[in-house]
Amino acid sequence: MISPSQVEAMIQAQLPDAQVQVMTNDGEHYEVVVVSSAFEGKRLVQQHQLVYKAIQQEMLTGAIHAMAVKTYTPDAWQEAVGQAV
Repeated sequence: MISPSQVEAMIQAQLPDAQVQVMTNDGEHYEVVVVSSAFEGKRLVQQHQLVYKAIQQEMLTGAIHAMAVKTYTPDAWQEAVGQAV
């Protein structure tokens, strides 16, 4: 079983400036929110590919069964957070 802090560290190793939130109920299915300037100018699918690249080995071995990903640039995150308030 991979802990949320391990998933966070793997993503931050791939995207050093990222702010990462990881949630799981069972240690196999994860939800992550990643905010990174590396997403600037990239399409959503490209942003998700960067995140999945960080946990690729764990996905292949089955240590992570599924992961829902939400990605934001810092500006998009501020806009999303501002709308939620």
